Amino acid sequence: MAKNKKTKSSKSEPVIENRRARHDYAISETLEVGIALVGTEVKAVRAGRVSLNEGFVLASVEPTALTLHQVSIGEYGPGGTRQHKLDRVRMLLAHKREIRKIARQLDTKGVTVVPLKMYFKEGRVKLLIGIGTGRATHDKRRAIAERESKRELQRLMSRRG
Repeated sequence: MAKNKKTKSSKSEPVIENRRARHDYAISETLEVGIALVGTEVKAVRAGRVSLNEGFVLASVEPTALTLHQVSIGEYGPGGTRQHKLDRVRMLLAHKREIRKIARQLDTKGVTVVPLKMYFKEGRVKLLIGIGTGRATHDKRRAIAERESKRELQRLMSRRG
């Protein structure tokens, strides 16, 4: 009989979310990709020192690559003098066909790829990216109004039931 795998300690890994992206963009499709980081970057992510708010993803067909731009990963304090650059361009890891598909979608006017969430999965840093189009101001207001009406309805239903 096989032994159960031991789970790590109950120390929870951080999940960094870009909540602004879902507000500013109508996300039509999401994709989980890996990210190539250096040692101090991984430790800084584990400490939660990441800002995804200004980030975006570019795809190129030749060479086939996904790159993450303007995502700031802060310094890792005990790292000493051998620190990483805060705003460097980072390579994203995905299958070639997925990269080509994203590159084709990016050729369409108004389509952009933004990072939505950074998290750990089986000890590796993963990034959830979203493909979407920018929302106009009136669309944002409509989405907020719909969300508020749903909350109010839920609140009323919970009081009655």
